[in-house]
Amino acid sequence: MKKFGLIGAAGYIAERHMKAIKETGNKLLWAADQFDVMGRMDSYFPEAEFYLHENATQNLITETEPVDFISICSPNYIHASHIRFALKNSSDVICEKPLVIYPNELVELKRVEQETGKKVFTVLQLRYHPEILALKRQIENKSDKVYDVDLTYITSRGKWYFKSWKGDIEKSGGVATNIGIHFFDMLLWIFGKVRKNVVHIYEPHKAAGFLELEKANVRWFMSLDCDDLPQNTKEKGLRTYRSINVSGEEIEFSGGFTDLHTVTYQNILSGNGFGIDDARESIVLTDKIRNTTSVEIKGEVHPLLIRHNL
Repeated sequence: MKKFGLIGAAGYIAERHMKAIKETGNKLLWAADQFDVMGRMDSYFPEAEFYLHENATQNLITETEPVDFISICSPNYIHASHIRFALKNSSDVICEKPLVIYPNELVELKRVEQETGKKVFTVLQLRYHPEILALKRQIENKSDKVYDVDLTYITSRGKWYFKSWKGDIEKSGGVATNIGIHFFDMLLWIFGKVRKNVVHIYEPHKAAGFLELEKANVRWFMSLDCDDLPQNTKEKGLRTYRSINVSGEEIEFSGGFTDLHTVTYQNILSGNGFGIDDARESIVLTDKIRNTTSVEIKGEVHPLLIRHNL
């Protein structure tokens, strides 16, 4: 049984980590956050110690026994500092996406990882999704083919989003990083390295562009705007739409997301998790997307851009 700590316990994703720790037969010794209403912990580890985040660092060092892993679920812009803290206090790390926002942070984390002998793991759960694994096998079996891919991800958010750290591009990385990092990782993992990157729009609430990869031409669209949802999705009362169309074939992978954190933990604990080097390409790509000047909407353009006259 491994002993865990968790930083950022109030965020919605933290519950998936608590569930994964419990379902893999391990123990959460403590959790920390600046938000002090933490009833969710009672469903998983009611006996765990809790620290208010502002005063947590010294307490975690002096008042708790050593832990094997520290799970990082804090806001994107403080992932790097929390990872360094965990490594320097002799714990391996499991960090929620994105591992970091800026590629140069990876260099420092790699250095600290080597200095301490501890390991950083990240959550790239789409690599464990059954439909995505099947797609990867299909692509590998036809190594000489280049595919036409449309990726669409719309996940509606209310006004609160833009008043939180998530709405601050310096703290979240913007749409492509905050909601899109898993999908870009998936594309690169399956279809290979980037040859060309075109950005058509990059706004606080949506982004779209075109990627030429080794094995695919990808038109992508990501949005937080409920008005972008397909009509039949709205009629069903749903607020999220995921679609990947590969050369005319729709790949359905909307279900199964909530269980993939447990699968991620199982793989990490068995020595097969994804680390800094695995996360690097998608972090570099999203950084380039964020800093690329948008071009005229023409050529290889996602259909939703044309449909909405954006």
